[in-house]
Amino acid sequence: MQKTKIGIIGCGMISDIYLENCTKMFAILEVAAVADLNLDMARKRAEQYGIPKACSVEELLADPEIEIVINLTSPQVHTEVNLQILHAGKHVYAEKPFAFTREDADRVLDLAREKGLRVGIAPDTFLGGGLQTARKIIDDGWIGKPYMANGLILMGSAWDGMHPNFRQYLQQGWDPLFDMSPYYLTAFVHLLGPVRRVSGSAGSVHTEFTVTNPQSPSYGETVPVGAPFHVTATLDFENGAVASLQVAKESFGYTPRLEIYGTEGILQVNDPNSFDGAITLQQRSGKIQEFPYSHSFSQNSRGIGVADMAYAIRSGRAHRASGELSRHVLDVTIGILESSKTDKHVAITARCERPAPLPLGLIYNQLDQ
Repeated sequence: MQKTKIGIIGCGMISDIYLENCTKMFAILEVAAVADLNLDMARKRAEQYGIPKACSVEELLADPEIEIVINLTSPQVHTEVNLQILHAGKHVYAEKPFAFTREDADRVLDLAREKGLRVGIAPDTFLGGGLQTARKIIDDGWIGKPYMANGLILMGSAWDGMHPNFRQYLQQGWDPLFDMSPYYLTAFVHLLGPVRRVSGSAGSVHTEFTVTNPQSPSYGETVPVGAPFHVTATLDFENGAVASLQVAKESFGYTPRLEIYGTEGILQVNDPNSFDGAITLQQRSGKIQEFPYSHSFSQNSRGIGVADMAYAIRSGRAHRASGELSRHVLDVTIGILESSKTDKHVAITARCERPAPLPLGLIYNQLDQ
């Protein structure tokens, strides 16, 4: 199949794994150019990964051979850059969060429809070997009818003031609901289908943070905390299942958990922020077994959503990490916050389809038969 030339805007930390995988893992992709406001950073990435061109954003978007542009910029400018990419006639694939408002997300999707272009949004971890295996276990009936689920992610934040971007990490976009919950919410939709309503409670231990670590260059500085840093939510799904989700960056370490409860079994799933991890099933008989993976891509395969979109463009099928899926997840995210403020359930009106599973028996590093 003809290769798809892609460009990447934003050469920060997350670009490393995208460039590693898009240059080596996926046969359909060819990275033609990288761009960043810091041109030296773009040149560094180009040299590191053998990319033929490091340039300005305008030059990248003017390249007629580039079909898909990956947007790895700061969350606060995702909408602006996504619109810029679409106006240039390119398909866009962006890191999460899709947007901070429903209106901004709709502006992007409306423009894409108008121009006949595609929008893809991370996370794409649900396409990994772990969550694809979990999907097959559920679809094959191993746990009977799924009726309840629980997701938990507890972790620390930049509370010691040592990270150079710690001020940014205490604001919206890096808070647990917009930063971490998209992995869990996307996994829930992948495993159980769309959500019909939500309720939630959100809060923070800190409203401001004073750096007390004498080793920090910002010792003594006080910074406002700009978003809730612990959230608990209840999700009601269209299929009748109910899930709870708890996300927080008030703690320490990293504690992920995802379980799906069915009438015939309890499924413990790998961390949705990862592509691998144990998949364990406890059955009614009491037997507990760990399942071997049915699907590949169990290593860090970020960028698989871009490759899937490239194959979909060539064949005309729907791509899986779609803008519609992310718009649904955004509606759930904002609905949780609205519920916390209003003490009411919030109906989810943004519709999406449950993403199709990856087929079995794919040729290594290909996503179509």
